[in-house]
Amino acid sequence: MAPKKLLCLPSLLLPLLTLLLPQADTRSFVVDPDHDRFLLDGAPFRYVSGSLHYFRVPRVLWADRLFKMRMSGLNAVQFYVPWNYHEPEPGVYKFNGSRDLFAFLKEATLANLLVILRPGPYICAEWEMGGLPAWLLRKPKIHLRTSDPDFLAAVDSWFKVLLPKIHPWLYHNGGNIISIQVENEYGSYRACDMSYMRHLAGLFRALLGDKILLFTTDGPEGLKCGSLQGLYTTIDFGPADNMTKIFALLRKYEPRGPLVNSEYYTGWLDYWGQNHSTRSVPAVTKGLENMLKLGASVNMYMFHGGTNFGYWNGADEKGRFLPITTSYDYDAPISEAGDPTPKLFAIRNVISKFQEVPLGPLPPPSPKMTLGPLSLHLDGNLLAFLDFLCPQGPIHSILPMTFEAVNQDHGYMLYRTYLTHTVSEPTQFWVPNNGVHDRAYVMVDGVFQGVLERNMKRNLFLTGKKGAKLDVLLENMGRLSFGSNSSDFKGLLEPPVLGQTVLTQWLMFPLKVDNLVKWWFPNQLLKSSHPQTPSGPTFYSTTFPILGSGGDTFLFLPGWTKGQVWINGFNLGRYWTKRGPQQTLYVPRPLLFPRGALNKITLLELENVPLQPQIQFLDRPILNSTMHKTYIYSLSDESASEPMELSGH
Repeated sequence: MAPKKLLCLPSLLLPLLTLLLPQADTRSFVVDPDHDRFLLDGAPFRYVSGSLHYFRVPRVLWADRLFKMRMSGLNAVQFYVPWNYHEPEPGVYKFNGSRDLFAFLKEATLANLLVILRPGPYICAEWEMGGLPAWLLRKPKIHLRTSDPDFLAAVDSWFKVLLPKIHPWLYHNGGNIISIQVENEYGSYRACDMSYMRHLAGLFRALLGDKILLFTTDGPEGLKCGSLQGLYTTIDFGPADNMTKIFALLRKYEPRGPLVNSEYYTGWLDYWGQNHSTRSVPAVTKGLENMLKLGASVNMYMFHGGTNFGYWNGADEKGRFLPITTSYDYDAPISEAGDPTPKLFAIRNVISKFQEVPLGPLPPPSPKMTLGPLSLHLDGNLLAFLDFLCPQGPIHSILPMTFEAVNQDHGYMLYRTYLTHTVSEPTQFWVPNNGVHDRAYVMVDGVFQGVLERNMKRNLFLTGKKGAKLDVLLENMGRLSFGSNSSDFKGLLEPPVLGQTVLTQWLMFPLKVDNLVKWWFPNQLLKSSHPQTPSGPTFYSTTFPILGSGGDTFLFLPGWTKGQVWINGFNLGRYWTKRGPQQTLYVPRPLLFPRGALNKITLLELENVPLQPQIQFLDRPILNSTMHKTYIYSLSDESASEPMELSGH
């Protein structure tokens, strides 16, 4: 006899669970203009949020940082989506590993944090080219952040990939994204192209629907060109600004609804050659408390800064080119290494006066490790590895070409030519019209001669016999992310001049340094490459075990000048010991192999190696020490004392 058919338990439970769970269509986040507030699921709501960038924090540490934010009393996290991080080549999309922003959204859900999303297309964020892909500049006449058809076509293509992926994560669809920013501080951009902003708003609405709250963010001076009817207007300012005056200005553009400061600055960014920026705890907490007393919603920028690993730092231009440091510590409430600071505890105390803060202690600082000093050995001069650095061979051109013209987005390119006549007397070598973008390391027959730098007067004199090999290694120090934000082409923008002779017939080697370090650096290749005396850009390395349990650490490079560091093939970022202020590079514990396995560190030193080529790992960072006097980033002495007035992220 056939057994009786059993009822499936899941099929019985499903209707019951459906009744118990909150329905997506009952979820809402809206503006209540009559009472100047937000409503979350119909109830009055105010967010106290913090900025954290998933692209500046190793994926394995996301959960830790988000948990600390929630334990600090925040109920939301705000973050950008950098287009160039996810579409490295036109039509090539990366959403895996550290680029898996949906895994980050999931981690935010687990941390019980709502999300305020800022997908751009331009984000600033002190990030390379403000998040715009460098491949846009392969069309040299493109007008960024305008209704230029070439720019709009690229933006439309990108958002038609990104925004449908975002759609399920919208709050009313059951996700955690309560609002989305359109563009970023557009009022600070010279174009003021409102048809571009209207195009973006229409694109967001078409791909995301009418229910999601769309907003703009601008500094007080940018509201006129940055705000747009139909998008909720918010503002940004820091502790030193006049809150009453700024919110009164905001009311002229957004008469009703909640007051929102989308970027309340807890600290500030750092530039190479200037002092480490800080914001005092009393100033930050006083401003926060005053805003919360008004009932305003606030996002703190940054709550955890993180690190500009690799080549991802941006740059500013305020009469001079100002590249941003590898550290993005930002003097934020959670330090670069993820540790709670006194600023965090003070902020948590303020928040607790206005809303419930989760019970329980914050996790203590992570274990830190010291190691060394370790001696590095010479692997060889960069020029010795050209076959590996540029396996496809050089590109020939009468005049030098930019990085963008040869599809080299980041890092380094070598320009080579040969002297057509003997230069027996020291003769000036220069590039007209400030045409070095950004830093050039000059060699004659393999011997390092000196440096030329963007916006800096430097006298460099060369000699050489007819046929001598002239090599100019160009470093891209990061494209402009704020300021003029014009198309920031890299490389030699003009042909160099030796005396009165314009140099032509160039070979250009786009260098894949990361590939060499990660895949093509077998030691047996290096034995015969060692120059007697290292000169100019040179590779050094060593291996080391960690005998104990290990921990986070900070790489210190005493006596080294400037270059790039890799640990176990991971590009840790730039160092510039000689210029400062940053003297150490943050090394997260997950990058290191524990318990006796050999770790490999590789340095590309671009200028001068110390007499003792050693490094150390410290248990604390050094972010505010400049070895030499602060450099002046200017072609004219008059502007050296000009006060810095930079805003915008």
